[in-house]
Amino acid sequence: MSSEVYFVNVRAQKGASLLEKLERLIDRSGLMDIVAPNDLVAIKLHFGERGNTAYIRPQFIRRIVNKVKAKKGKPFLTDANTLYVGSRANAVDHLETAIENGFDYAVVGAPLIIADGLTGKDYIKVPVNLKHFKEVNIGSAAVLADALIAVTHFKGHEATGFGGTLKNIGMGLGSRSGKQQMHSDLLPEVNAEICTGCRKCARWCPAQAISYENGKAVINYELCIGCGECTVTCNYHAIKINWKDENDVIQEKIVEYTYGVLKDKKGKAAFITFLTDISPDCDCCSWNDVPLVPDIGILASFDPIAIDQAAVDLVNNAGSIENSVIGKLAPGVDKIKANKPSINWEKQLIYGEAIGLGSRKYKLIEVK
Repeated sequence: MSSEVYFVNVRAQKGASLLEKLERLIDRSGLMDIVAPNDLVAIKLHFGERGNTAYIRPQFIRRIVNKVKAKKGKPFLTDANTLYVGSRANAVDHLETAIENGFDYAVVGAPLIIADGLTGKDYIKVPVNLKHFKEVNIGSAAVLADALIAVTHFKGHEATGFGGTLKNIGMGLGSRSGKQQMHSDLLPEVNAEICTGCRKCARWCPAQAISYENGKAVINYELCIGCGECTVTCNYHAIKINWKDENDVIQEKIVEYTYGVLKDKKGKAAFITFLTDISPDCDCCSWNDVPLVPDIGILASFDPIAIDQAAVDLVNNAGSIENSVIGKLAPGVDKIKANKPSINWEKQLIYGEAIGLGSRKYKLIEVK
Protein backbone atom coordinates (compact mmCIF):
# COMPACT_ATOMS: atom_id res chain seq x y z
CA MET A 1 0.00 0.00 0.00
CA SER A 2 1.03 3.61 -0.58
CA SER A 3 1.88 5.79 2.40
CA GLU A 4 0.71 9.36 2.68
CA VAL A 5 3.33 12.10 2.46
CA TYR A 6 2.11 15.67 2.93
CA PHE A 7 3.88 18.60 1.29
CA VAL A 8 3.97 22.39 1.32
CA ASN A 9 6.07 24.30 -1.20
CA VAL A 10 8.32 27.21 -0.27
CA ARG A 11 6.27 29.87 -2.00
CA ALA A 12 5.13 32.46 0.53
CA GLN A 13 3.01 35.57 0.65
CA LYS A 14 1.24 37.77 3.17
CA GLY A 15 -0.71 35.57 5.53
CA ALA A 16 1.03 32.45 4.26
CA SER A 17 4.63 32.57 5.41
CA LEU A 18 6.56 29.30 5.42
CA LEU A 19 6.23 29.24 9.21
CA GLU A 20 2.45 29.39 8.88
CA LYS A 21 2.50 26.80 6.11
CA LEU A 22 4.49 24.48 8.38
CA GLU A 23 1.73 24.73 10.97
CA ARG A 24 -0.91 23.94 8.34
CA LEU A 25 1.18 20.97 7.21
CA ILE A 26 1.33 19.63 10.77
CA ASP A 27 -2.42 20.10 11.27
CA ARG A 28 -3.45 18.57 7.94
CA SER A 29 -1.13 15.56 8.28
CA GLY A 30 -2.31 14.82 11.83
CA LEU A 31 1.27 14.39 13.07
CA MET A 32 0.43 15.55 16.58
CA ASP A 33 -1.94 12.62 17.02
CA ILE A 34 1.10 10.76 18.36
CA VAL A 35 1.26 13.09 21.37
CA ALA A 36 -0.75 12.35 24.53
CA PRO A 37 -0.95 14.62 27.59
CA ASN A 38 2.25 14.52 29.67
CA ASP A 39 4.18 12.59 26.99
CA LEU A 40 7.91 13.31 26.99
CA VAL A 41 8.39 14.13 23.31
CA ALA A 42 11.85 13.92 21.77
CA ILE A 43 12.23 16.29 18.83
CA LYS A 44 15.27 14.91 17.00
CA LEU A 45 17.15 17.42 14.88
CA HIS A 46 20.68 18.40 13.91
CA PHE A 47 21.86 21.53 15.74
CA GLY A 48 24.46 22.24 13.03
CA GLU A 49 28.23 22.12 13.33
CA ARG A 50 29.94 25.38 14.24
CA GLY A 51 30.51 27.21 10.93
CA ASN A 52 27.65 25.48 9.12
CA THR A 53 24.54 27.54 8.34
CA ALA A 54 22.42 25.08 6.32
CA TYR A 55 20.67 23.50 9.33
CA ILE A 56 16.97 24.11 9.96
CA ARG A 57 16.29 27.56 11.40
CA PRO A 58 15.26 27.47 15.07
CA GLN A 59 12.12 29.54 14.37
CA PHE A 60 10.64 26.52 12.56
CA ILE A 61 11.45 24.28 15.51
CA ARG A 62 9.60 26.70 17.81
CA ARG A 63 6.41 26.20 15.79
CA ILE A 64 6.75 22.41 16.18
CA VAL A 65 7.39 22.81 19.91
CA ASN A 66 4.27 24.94 20.23
CA LYS A 67 2.18 22.27 18.51
CA VAL A 68 3.44 19.64 20.97
CA LYS A 69 2.64 21.90 23.92
CA ALA A 70 -0.85 22.51 22.55
CA LYS A 71 -1.39 18.75 22.91
CA LYS A 72 -0.11 19.04 26.51
CA GLY A 73 3.05 17.13 25.65
CA LYS A 74 6.46 17.94 27.14
CA PRO A 75 8.89 18.53 24.24
CA PHE A 76 12.67 18.53 24.35
CA LEU A 77 15.19 18.94 21.53
CA THR A 78 17.78 16.22 21.20
CA ASP A 79 20.69 14.79 19.24
CA ALA A 80 23.53 12.42 20.14
CA ASN A 81 27.21 13.29 20.31
CA THR A 82 29.43 12.91 17.25
CA LEU A 83 32.15 10.34 16.70
CA TYR A 84 34.56 12.79 15.09
CA VAL A 85 36.37 15.67 16.74
CA GLY A 86 34.34 18.82 16.19
CA SER A 87 32.12 21.15 18.16
CA ARG A 88 29.62 18.43 19.17
CA ALA A 89 31.71 15.48 20.44
CA ASN A 90 30.63 15.91 24.08
CA ALA A 91 27.51 17.33 25.67
CA VAL A 92 29.11 20.57 26.86
CA ASP A 93 30.49 21.53 23.45
CA HIS A 94 27.36 20.19 21.77
CA LEU A 95 25.03 22.36 23.84
CA GLU A 96 27.21 25.43 23.45
CA THR A 97 27.22 24.95 19.66
CA ALA A 98 23.44 24.48 19.62
CA ILE A 99 22.92 27.69 21.58
CA GLU A 100 25.35 29.60 19.36
CA ASN A 101 23.33 28.41 16.37
CA GLY A 102 20.12 29.81 17.85
CA PHE A 103 18.63 26.82 19.68
CA ASP A 104 18.30 28.66 22.96
CA TYR A 105 15.25 28.14 25.18
CA ALA A 106 14.21 31.74 24.61
CA VAL A 107 13.99 31.01 20.88
CA VAL A 108 12.78 27.40 20.66
CA GLY A 109 10.73 27.20 23.86
CA ALA A 110 12.03 23.78 24.89
CA PRO A 111 15.02 22.38 26.79
CA LEU A 112 17.94 20.73 25.02
CA ILE A 113 19.01 17.24 26.09
CA ILE A 114 21.94 15.39 24.52
CA ALA A 115 20.60 11.89 23.95
CA ASP A 116 23.70 9.90 24.92
CA GLY A 117 24.89 12.03 27.82
CA LEU A 118 28.04 13.90 28.68
CA THR A 119 30.57 11.76 26.80
CA GLY A 120 28.39 9.48 24.68
CA LYS A 121 28.21 6.63 27.18
CA ASP A 122 24.60 7.10 28.27
CA TYR A 123 22.89 4.61 25.97
CA ILE A 124 20.54 1.63 26.05
CA LYS A 125 21.12 -1.60 24.15
CA VAL A 126 18.06 -2.35 22.05
CA PRO A 127 17.67 -5.89 20.59
CA VAL A 128 17.03 -5.90 16.82
CA ASN A 129 18.28 -9.32 15.61
CA LEU A 130 18.94 -8.21 12.03
CA LYS A 131 21.63 -8.92 9.44
CA HIS A 132 24.45 -6.82 10.91
CA PHE A 133 23.47 -6.30 14.54
CA LYS A 134 21.81 -8.36 17.24
CA GLU A 135 21.47 -5.21 19.34
CA VAL A 136 22.12 -1.50 18.81
CA ASN A 137 23.33 1.24 21.17
CA ILE A 138 20.76 4.06 21.20
CA GLY A 139 21.01 7.30 23.18
CA SER A 140 18.92 6.74 26.31
CA ALA A 141 16.91 9.96 26.01
CA ALA A 142 15.51 8.75 22.68
CA VAL A 143 14.65 5.30 24.01
CA LEU A 144 13.01 6.60 27.19
CA ALA A 145 10.97 9.32 25.45
CA ASP A 146 7.28 8.53 25.03
CA ALA A 147 7.13 9.90 21.49
CA LEU A 148 9.56 10.94 18.77
CA ILE A 149 9.33 13.64 16.11
CA ALA A 150 12.27 13.50 13.72
CA VAL A 151 12.85 16.86 12.03
CA THR A 152 15.29 16.35 9.17
CA HIS A 153 17.28 18.66 6.94
CA PHE A 154 17.64 16.79 3.63
CA LYS A 155 21.10 17.09 2.01
CA GLY A 156 23.83 15.15 0.25
CA HIS A 157 26.09 12.84 2.22
CA GLU A 158 29.58 11.52 1.59
CA ALA A 159 28.86 7.98 2.85
CA THR A 160 25.18 7.39 2.04
CA GLY A 161 24.51 9.58 -1.00
CA PHE A 162 21.87 11.58 0.82
CA GLY A 163 21.10 12.32 4.43
CA GLY A 164 17.39 12.03 5.11
CA THR A 165 15.13 10.73 7.85
CA LEU A 166 16.81 7.32 8.11
CA LYS A 167 20.23 8.92 8.51
CA ASN A 168 18.91 11.52 10.95
CA ILE A 169 17.41 8.85 13.20
CA GLY A 170 19.79 5.91 12.79
CA MET A 171 23.18 7.58 12.78
CA GLY A 172 21.90 10.61 14.65
CA LEU A 173 20.56 8.77 17.70
CA GLY A 174 23.21 6.07 17.82
CA SER A 175 25.60 6.61 20.73
CA ARG A 176 29.24 7.33 19.97
CA SER A 177 29.99 3.59 20.23
CA GLY A 178 27.04 2.95 17.94
CA LYS A 179 28.37 5.41 15.39
CA GLN A 180 31.68 3.52 15.50
CA GLN A 181 29.84 0.28 14.72
CA MET A 182 28.09 1.86 11.76
CA HIS A 183 31.32 3.37 10.37
CA SER A 184 33.46 0.26 10.74
CA ASP A 185 33.36 -0.55 7.01
CA LEU A 186 34.60 2.89 6.00
CA LEU A 187 38.36 3.42 5.61
CA PRO A 188 40.03 6.51 4.11
CA GLU A 189 42.78 6.36 1.49
CA VAL A 190 45.34 9.12 0.82
CA ASN A 191 46.36 10.10 -2.70
CA ALA A 192 49.97 11.16 -2.06
CA GLU A 193 50.18 12.93 -5.41
CA ILE A 194 47.45 15.35 -4.37
CA CYS A 195 48.22 15.64 -0.63
CA THR A 196 49.86 18.98 0.22
CA GLY A 197 50.89 18.03 3.75
CA CYS A 198 48.75 20.80 5.28
CA ARG A 199 48.09 18.61 8.37
CA LYS A 200 44.47 19.72 8.65
CA CYS A 201 43.24 16.11 8.50
CA ALA A 202 45.48 15.10 11.40
CA ARG A 203 44.12 17.89 13.58
CA TRP A 204 40.58 16.63 13.05
CA CYS A 205 41.29 12.89 13.40
CA PRO A 206 39.69 11.67 16.67
CA ALA A 207 41.84 8.50 16.73
CA GLN A 208 45.19 10.23 16.07
CA ALA A 209 45.62 7.78 13.22
CA ILE A 210 47.26 10.20 10.76
CA SER A 211 50.98 10.91 10.69
CA TYR A 212 53.26 12.35 8.01
CA GLU A 213 56.06 10.82 5.99
CA ASN A 214 58.00 12.87 3.47
CA GLY A 215 55.47 15.67 3.94
CA LYS A 216 52.48 13.47 3.04
CA ALA A 217 49.64 12.15 5.18
CA VAL A 218 49.81 8.47 6.13
CA ILE A 219 46.94 6.63 7.83
CA ASN A 220 47.53 3.95 10.45
CA TYR A 221 44.68 1.50 9.82
CA GLU A 222 45.22 -0.19 13.18
CA LEU A 223 44.14 3.08 14.82
CA CYS A 224 41.64 4.35 12.21
CA ILE A 225 38.03 4.15 13.40
CA GLY A 226 36.48 4.87 9.99
CA CYS A 227 34.62 8.03 10.96
CA GLY A 228 35.33 9.67 7.57
CA GLU A 229 36.14 13.04 9.10
CA CYS A 230 39.39 13.34 7.14
CA THR A 231 37.60 12.83 3.83
CA VAL A 232 35.39 15.88 4.34
CA THR A 233 38.12 17.94 6.03
CA CYS A 234 40.66 17.76 3.18
CA ASN A 235 40.36 20.89 1.04
CA TYR A 236 42.26 19.24 -1.81
CA HIS A 237 40.20 16.04 -2.16
CA ALA A 238 43.33 14.01 -1.46
CA ILE A 239 41.54 11.55 0.84
CA LYS A 240 38.77 9.38 -0.51
CA ILE A 241 36.68 6.63 1.03
CA ASN A 242 38.06 3.14 0.52
CA TRP A 243 35.26 0.75 1.42
CA LYS A 244 36.34 -2.38 3.26
CA ASP A 245 33.13 -3.95 1.94
CA GLU A 246 30.49 -2.54 -0.37
CA ASN A 247 29.43 0.95 0.69
CA ASP A 248 25.92 -0.50 0.86
CA VAL A 249 26.86 -1.95 4.24
CA ILE A 250 26.99 1.36 6.11
CA GLN A 251 23.54 2.20 4.74
CA GLU A 252 22.16 -1.10 5.98
CA LYS A 253 23.73 -0.57 9.41
CA ILE A 254 22.17 2.88 9.67
CA VAL A 255 18.80 1.41 8.76
CA GLU A 256 19.17 -1.23 11.49
CA TYR A 257 19.88 1.53 14.00
CA THR A 258 16.77 3.34 12.76
CA TYR A 259 14.84 0.12 13.34
CA GLY A 260 16.19 0.09 16.90
CA VAL A 261 15.12 3.67 17.56
CA LEU A 262 11.60 3.10 16.24
CA LYS A 263 11.12 -0.42 17.61
CA ASP A 264 9.08 0.63 20.64
CA LYS A 265 7.60 3.77 19.07
CA LYS A 266 4.77 2.21 17.06
CA GLY A 267 2.11 4.89 16.67
CA LYS A 268 4.35 7.30 18.57
CA ALA A 269 6.73 8.51 15.84
CA ALA A 270 6.31 11.18 13.15
CA PHE A 271 8.62 12.70 10.57
CA ILE A 272 9.13 16.18 9.09
CA THR A 273 11.69 16.85 6.35
CA PHE A 274 12.90 20.25 5.16
CA LEU A 275 13.92 20.46 1.51
CA THR A 276 15.76 23.76 1.94
CA ASP A 277 19.45 24.66 1.64
CA ILE A 278 20.06 21.23 0.13
CA SER A 279 23.84 21.22 0.52
CA PRO A 280 26.16 18.65 -1.10
CA ASP A 281 27.48 17.35 2.25
CA CYS A 282 26.31 16.66 5.78
CA ASP A 283 25.52 19.38 8.31
CA CYS A 284 28.35 17.85 10.37
CA CYS A 285 30.78 19.76 8.13
CA SER A 286 31.99 23.09 9.50
CA TRP A 287 30.82 24.75 6.27
CA ASN A 288 28.10 24.36 3.67
CA ASP A 289 28.49 24.73 -0.08
CA VAL A 290 26.05 26.12 -2.65
CA PRO A 291 22.83 24.04 -2.57
CA LEU A 292 22.38 21.38 -5.26
CA VAL A 293 18.88 22.59 -6.20
CA PRO A 294 16.68 25.55 -5.22
CA ASP A 295 14.56 25.31 -2.07
CA ILE A 296 11.55 23.05 -2.59
CA GLY A 297 9.40 22.80 0.54
CA ILE A 298 8.59 20.74 3.63
CA LEU A 299 7.31 17.16 3.91
CA ALA A 300 5.46 15.35 6.71
CA SER A 301 4.60 11.67 7.13
CA PHE A 302 4.30 8.76 9.55
CA ASP A 303 6.43 6.61 7.20
CA PRO A 304 10.24 7.15 7.29
CA ILE A 305 10.83 5.26 4.04
CA ALA A 306 8.11 7.08 2.10
CA ILE A 307 9.22 10.53 3.25
CA ASP A 308 12.82 9.83 2.20
CA GLN A 309 11.69 8.48 -1.18
CA ALA A 310 9.50 11.53 -1.73
CA ALA A 311 12.35 13.85 -0.79
CA VAL A 312 14.71 12.17 -3.26
CA ASP A 313 12.11 12.31 -6.02
CA LEU A 314 11.42 16.02 -5.46
CA VAL A 315 15.14 16.82 -5.53
CA ASN A 316 15.77 14.74 -8.64
CA ASN A 317 12.76 16.27 -10.39
CA ALA A 318 14.11 19.77 -9.82
CA GLY A 319 16.67 21.53 -11.98
CA SER A 320 20.04 21.99 -10.29
CA ILE A 321 21.77 25.28 -9.46
CA GLU A 322 24.33 26.09 -12.14
CA ASN A 323 27.17 27.11 -9.81
CA SER A 324 26.73 24.10 -7.49
CA VAL A 325 29.21 21.22 -7.44
CA ILE A 326 27.06 19.24 -9.89
CA GLY A 327 26.62 22.10 -12.35
CA LYS A 328 23.51 22.63 -14.43
CA LEU A 329 21.41 19.45 -14.70
CA ALA A 330 17.90 19.17 -16.07
CA PRO A 331 14.85 18.04 -14.08
CA GLY A 332 14.69 14.24 -13.98
CA VAL A 333 18.45 13.73 -13.79
CA ASP A 334 19.59 11.97 -10.60
CA LYS A 335 21.12 14.84 -8.59
CA ILE A 336 21.98 12.57 -5.66
CA LYS A 337 24.02 10.27 -7.90
CA ALA A 338 25.64 13.19 -9.69
CA ASN A 339 26.77 14.58 -6.34
CA LYS A 340 28.10 11.24 -4.99
CA PRO A 341 28.60 9.02 -8.06
CA SER A 342 30.22 6.08 -6.23
CA ILE A 343 27.24 5.52 -3.91
CA ASN A 344 24.04 3.58 -4.58
CA TRP A 345 21.74 5.75 -2.45
CA GLU A 346 18.75 3.47 -3.04
CA LYS A 347 20.19 0.73 -0.82
CA GLN A 348 19.01 2.34 2.41
CA LEU A 349 15.44 2.58 1.10
CA ILE A 350 15.41 -0.95 -0.33
CA TYR A 351 16.71 -2.43 2.91
CA GLY A 352 14.50 -0.29 5.11
CA GLU A 353 11.43 -1.42 3.20
CA ALA A 354 12.58 -5.05 3.38
CA ILE A 355 12.80 -5.03 7.19
CA GLY A 356 9.41 -3.39 7.56
CA LEU A 357 10.19 0.25 8.32
CA GLY A 358 7.83 1.53 5.64
CA SER A 359 6.99 1.67 1.95
CA ARG A 360 8.71 3.33 -1.02
CA LYS A 361 5.28 3.74 -2.58
CA TYR A 362 3.62 6.95 -1.53
CA LYS A 363 0.90 9.43 -2.32
CA LEU A 364 2.05 13.06 -2.28
CA ILE A 365 -0.64 15.33 -0.85
CA GLU A 366 -0.02 19.05 -1.29
CA VAL A 367 -1.27 21.31 1.46
CA LYS A 368 -2.18 24.84 0.39
